Amino acid sequence: MTHKKQKLVYLAAASHSGSTMTAMLLGAHPDLCSVGELKAINLDDKNSYLCSCRKLVGECKFWEGVAQKMADKGHDFCISDAKTDIRTGATPYMLRLLRPLVRAPLMELIRDSLLTFSPVWRKQLPLLKKRNADYARSIAEQANVDIVVDSSKIGIRLKYLLKTPELDIKVIWIVRDGRGVSQAYKNPSEFADAKNPKLRGGGAGKTKEQGRGIEVGANEWVRCNQETEAVLATMPKENWAQVHYEDICNNTEKTLDTLFEFIGVDPSKKRLDFKTVEHHVVGNGMRLDDSEEIILDERWKDQLSENELAKYFQVTGDYHQKMDYTE
Repeated sequence: MTHKKQKLVYLAAASHSGSTMTAMLLGAHPDLCSVGELKAINLDDKNSYLCSCRKLVGECKFWEGVAQKMADKGHDFCISDAKTDIRTGATPYMLRLLRPLVRAPLMELIRDSLLTFSPVWRKQLPLLKKRNADYARSIAEQANVDIVVDSSKIGIRLKYLLKTPELDIKVIWIVRDGRGVSQAYKNPSEFADAKNPKLRGGGAGKTKEQGRGIEVGANEWVRCNQETEAVLATMPKENWAQVHYEDICNNTEKTLDTLFEFIGVDPSKKRLDFKTVEHHVVGNGMRLDDSEEIILDERWKDQLSENELAKYFQVTGDYHQKMDYTE
């Protein structure tokens, strides 16, 4: 029996651009399911990491069901060690080639050609594509929906998912003001994790990501968005859409209507009480917050010094304005 292609909505973005909130808003629609980042890396032990339902992932019935459906498809699966990242099982040679972000077609042709010299890559890539397709299908089956949302963000993963014949992919490119992104890089505990300190780090009570300089955040913002542009250039325009984090916050209903129309589901079924809907999300700490209030986070306006803003603009240059930020 031939399966229909599994529909997948991929959220592409720089880190700390609002992808978790967006994924949960989309996942609250009855025809979609979001579990966060399907690449599922850096999760702690299943007996210590909290699902967004507030149960340990090792005790969550949803994840037990997904694991069983993966087993039915021939996969040994555990959410705390999902083995769905494109770098799973990579040799040092493969890691060096997979490290650079996606760029122009010629550079990608060179990358892919060099990767084919690795027998491990030639063996692993089709297995990883199959595992990711089966994972998305298992989530859809467990949630009883047709469409799954993947908020993994990174372009290199998207590049190879697009080459997976069992997946039918649409992409939503989320762009946030890079100053807000840089502020989150500077202080991830306060600006990119659960509001309740006890729930940070997936329930461990400590944010795992370390703070870094404004220049690092600014550079990552530029590079990640440029990578997304490079991948989208290989796709038909009708298969991707761009949205700004600020519009999601300030014009939530109208923006969601537009996104749901793009995805192909009924916008009237949207739910703004998105935390009330049952979710089983892993990833960013905000998934564990109780509040459903959608507020534009522009704390960077008070938190970033003139010197830090100067450093930011030194890195981003014209790209800041290119992304429709004129201040």
